[in-house]
Amino acid sequence: MKTFITNKEITETNLDVVVIGVPEHPENKTNWSVINDAFSGKLTDWVKTGDVKTSFNAVTKIPAMGDSTFKRAVFIGLGAPKKLTDEGLLEVFSKLGKELKTMKAESVSIWADSFTTEELDAEDAAFASLQGLVLGSYQFADYKTSSNEKDFEFDTIELVSTADEDELKAAMEVGLVHAEAVNSARTLVNTPPNILTAVKMAEHGEMLAEKYGFEVEILGKSEMEELGMGAILAVNKGSVEEPRLIVLKYAGGNEDWTGVVGLVGKGITYDTGGYSLKPREGMVGMKGDMGGAAAVFGAMQIIGELRPAKNVIAVIASTDNMVSGDAFKPDDVITSLSGKTIEVLNTDAEGRLVLADAVTYAKQSGANYLIDIATLTGGVIVALGKDKTGALTNNEAFFEEFMEASVETGEFVWRLPLTESDKKRLRKSEVADLNNSPGRDGHMIFGGGFVGEFAGDTPWIHLDIAGTSEADAPHALGPKGATGAMTRTLATFIERLAEDTAEA
Repeated sequence: MKTFITNKEITETNLDVVVIGVPEHPENKTNWSVINDAFSGKLTDWVKTGDVKTSFNAVTKIPAMGDSTFKRAVFIGLGAPKKLTDEGLLEVFSKLGKELKTMKAESVSIWADSFTTEELDAEDAAFASLQGLVLGSYQFADYKTSSNEKDFEFDTIELVSTADEDELKAAMEVGLVHAEAVNSARTLVNTPPNILTAVKMAEHGEMLAEKYGFEVEILGKSEMEELGMGAILAVNKGSVEEPRLIVLKYAGGNEDWTGVVGLVGKGITYDTGGYSLKPREGMVGMKGDMGGAAAVFGAMQIIGELRPAKNVIAVIASTDNMVSGDAFKPDDVITSLSGKTIEVLNTDAEGRLVLADAVTYAKQSGANYLIDIATLTGGVIVALGKDKTGALTNNEAFFEEFMEASVETGEFVWRLPLTESDKKRLRKSEVADLNNSPGRDGHMIFGGGFVGEFAGDTPWIHLDIAGTSEADAPHALGPKGATGAMTRTLATFIERLAEDTAEA
């Protein structure tokens, strides 16, 4: 994709489509006369008559006028300028991405100054523009033999503005990096489980390591057995596919490997529930049970591109959870990498088991802070719905910093309580240190709280994206299917930490 920053007139562009944002009462906008003149002074009248709509996300398309060199103009309503936020601006450009994809408009000129308000400048518009267009136009390359359509891609994006060219270019590039990483995470989640095995997931990690210079470590079954990773190995017992522990190290901070943030992802490539077998309806879609791993991979892609000055280790525990004569079963007692023993009461509570060993390995590898992310429980959907990520923490200050990143990206996170009473229930077992399923009440809390037992005193955040990882229908930032949830927030959090360290 080619991108340009220019200060040309609208009528001078020779690209397929010109894109213009139209707020309510556009005549009050300082640069409106320039935009209106480009359409022979008729645009204001079109707005007044309702031929060009100004309500939020309303799209109007018209053919080029007179001797204009572009083919079509697309106007998108911004609503009331005082109500337009960064998040809303991203939604606007995502809507444009969907429309331009339908139009097969591969070259686009965006009149950036038309998207500014008193609170949002051209740099904000630049950041949202490519990010929104690429998120909104995402499509998963399916396996249909009847489809001969070429995957849609933008060829040229031109940003027209009077603002500083270097700042706009930087903002566009960062927005594009975020969108491409989210789409990479989406593709991983959308990939069928017979194609994306743990071994293939490890290959994706190795590809990222080679591209961005990460230190990489891939542990197979024999290495796990040697180390005593009894929790991951138990989940893998029913499978013919080998498990993998995928470790990526990014040394962006000081050379002595301190202040390390550990990003830990659940990478269950398919979950039958094991002997605690899921019903038929509950099994369809379980290819997405590695959404946490996908988010971590996506965050590492952003980190690799933007190179924040912060040390990061990513640890992904990957296997499927299958049924066979060798599969683990309720009443089994297993020994985790940490040495803690676990009574298995539910083989469908497998995600917390693989995370237990992954969190322990991240700590042993020097992580001073931990964030684990997983499609862990149906309980988070019951509690919060499908549009909110649930969270637990053991450290108020660490969580408050993370929430600032969440607010910045517009990815909604809600914290649930983890009490001493909850911890006592997790530790209630007549035969082991912990049990993996105390009951359905407080399900999300017990699932995440179990992982917290292995974080110990290390500052830790648990993110349950079982609701937000996939969408049942097209949504503001993309199509039905995988969303890439929390990819942007994880990376933004690392970037913010790096900035805080630089200022200290």
